[in-house]
Amino acid sequence: MADSVYKVIQLVGSSDTSWEEAAKNAVERASQSLRDLRVAEIAKLDMKVEDGKVASYRARVNLSFKYGGGE
Repeated sequence: MADSVYKVIQLVGSSDTSWEEAAKNAVERASQSLRDLRVAEIAKLDMKVEDGKVASYRARVNLSFKYGGGE
């Protein structure tokens, strides 16, 4: 197996529906501009609260992808 290098970035996805949807939104949006996505790890979950009610769900996601350098 060839040696590989991976880069890890942190994204925050949001959703009016659920934390799962928030995380999915972050990964799917990242996949539009990044190649070779490998692992998504949930780092933190929180909610935006307005007038005492949950307004939206947020997921902080650590996402790794294969680093190609100057390729």
